[in-house]
Formats: sequence, C-alpha cells, structure tokens
Amino acid sequence: MIDLAGDVQRLRPHVKTHKIAEVISLQVQMGITRFKCATLSEVEMVAANGGLDVLLAYPLLGPAIQNFLQLMEHYPETKFSVTVDSMAACRQLLNQARIMKKVVNLYVDLDNGMHRTGIEPEKAVELIEFILEDPSLRFAGLHIYDGHIHDVDFEERKAHCDADFASVTSLVSELEGKGIAVGELACGGTPTFSVHVLYESRTLCPGTPVLWDAGYGETLPDLDFLPAAVVAGRVISKPVNQICLDLGYKSLASEMTHPRLRFLNLEHEGVLNHSEEHLVVCSSKAREVSVGDLVYALPTHVCPTMALHEQVYVVQEQLVVDTWKVVARKRVYKP
Repeated sequence: MIDLAGDVQRLRPHVKTHKIAEVISLQVQMGITRFKCATLSEVEMVAANGGLDVLLAYPLLGPAIQNFLQLMEHYPETKFSVTVDSMAACRQLLNQARIMKKVVNLYVDLDNGMHRTGIEPEKAVELIEFILEDPSLRFAGLHIYDGHIHDVDFEERKAHCDADFASVTSLVSELEGKGIAVGELACGGTPTFSVHVLYESRTLCPGTPVLWDAGYGETLPDLDFLPAAVVAGRVISKPVNQICLDLGYKSLASEMTHPRLRFLNLEHEGVLNHSEEHLVVCSSKAREVSVGDLVYALPTHVCPTMALHEQVYVVQEQLVVDTWKVVARKRVYKP
C-alpha cells in the first residue's frame, strides 16, 4: 500500500477489513498515522493504539454523537473527525457540541454515484457554508467514496472514476472561487485506489489490501497484493460423493452468491448446500478426504468474514505464534 501510494502521508487506510488492534500498531510503526473507520468500536481501537487522526466515515446521529464526543475527551492526543451529508445531522452534531463545549471536525460526504450516503456535490455548498458559520464546527475536507465502481479493466475503471469525479472537481473549483479552503480530499476505497493515486491532491483510503481476498484477487488484476487471511475449516461428514465442512454462513460472509470462498487444498465441483453451520460441496475426490481433515480457503469477501470471528491465529512458517482479538467487531449500543 505504501509503495503504491508513493508517500505514506497520503494514506488513510480503512480499518473495517481487519478490526485488529495489533494491525493498527504495525501500520503506525510503518508511519501510517491517519485512519478511516465505519463504527465507534473501530474509532476507539485506532485511538487506543497510536492512531493520531481518525475519520469516522459514517452518519453520526442520536446517542452516538455523545459517545463520539466522549471519545474525543478520552483521547485528547488524537484528532477526531466525522462525515456529514445533511443539515439535520449537522444540527444534531452542533447542538451536542455546544453542550459538551467541543469543536467537531467535519468532512462533507459527497455522493458522486454510489447513492448510499452523501450529498450531491452541486448541493453541498449550502451545507459547507453552514458549517463555516459556527465556531463549534470546523470544515476539514471532503469525503468521496466511489464503491460503485468495479470495472475489471483498469482503463475502463479509470475512465469511470474520472467521469464520476467531475462533479467533485467542479465543487472544489466553486469553493476555491468563494475563498473557502477545501482541506483534505479523502477518496475512494480499494477498487479505485490505483486511480486516485495518480492525483497528488487526493488522500487514499483502501481497506482490503492489508488482508486481501479471493474476490478482489480476481476482479482487480492490476492491484498486486498477497492474501494474508485464510479461513480454516474441517471435514465433519461425508455423504456419498459429498463433503460437509464446518464453514456455515455464521463463519463465512454470505451476502453474495457462490463461490463465497476459494479452497486451497480441496477439489470440488460446486456447493450443494450452505446453511448456518454447514457447507456441503460435491467432490469427485471425496474418497481421498477423511473426516477430521483440515481444509484452507480464501474468503471471497474478507471484511464481513473477519467480523464473524472473535480471534485470529498468527502463523509464521506454518506455526501458530500468536493470537489476536478481532476487538472492533463488537457493536456499541449505549442509550
């Protein structure tokens, strides 16, 4: 990631992929100080493990606002920021910031084609000017996540990314024309990492490369990353010409169609059944497999797979040398 970015200061990697404190510590040791998060648990994990600049890229509403401001109090050495895309959310943040006597750093979240969160760039000026009017709020930059872009061919992906970024470029020009300092442009995720890196003014926010997975390994051939997360399963039963494994969808991300994993040491002809605790595959090699055998696989989507596990085992030269807690998989619910 650092080599591709060219400068470690350009990176603001997303932590949602791994959710592990030790990984944050390793990244900090390599000079990465800025991080992006999706949950309050992730925010706290980063702040507690040396992250100096944390951006919560998720709408902050209701009781979560007070929780966020309390984290600011608990970790005064860390700079905290959050994205906002509506006047309603902005006013809620402002009211609580005044009560707790805090100044909140805000990134305006832009929708340039994802249509999930974000305000349309052409409508963002009013929101930014509202932020600039009150001393309890500080306009820190723009957040642009283009997770809708998944073209396999790099040139097609770049053309798609550039076309959708045109509205952002127009907004930046408009703001600069009004004398408004734009601040940071926190851009993209993993698929558009290799596109945004070509523009020096943009901060890069990949998440998956730190562990990688079988899905992006196949669909993003221009990104040369090695997988670091392997799912271990065990053969628990052997119906006729079938193999049943303890890899149900409570241990493996199942939001997509099969294949949901790529086996490293098991030949099979397809998935027959995937349920809560079982994965049944058809295999002409079933006779060569014994009940109790370990199998290894790369998940197609590593991020939600990681969130299903309490801990991971660190392996060096085929030996388990440590155990790390997936500490930020927990959800925070406070009244």
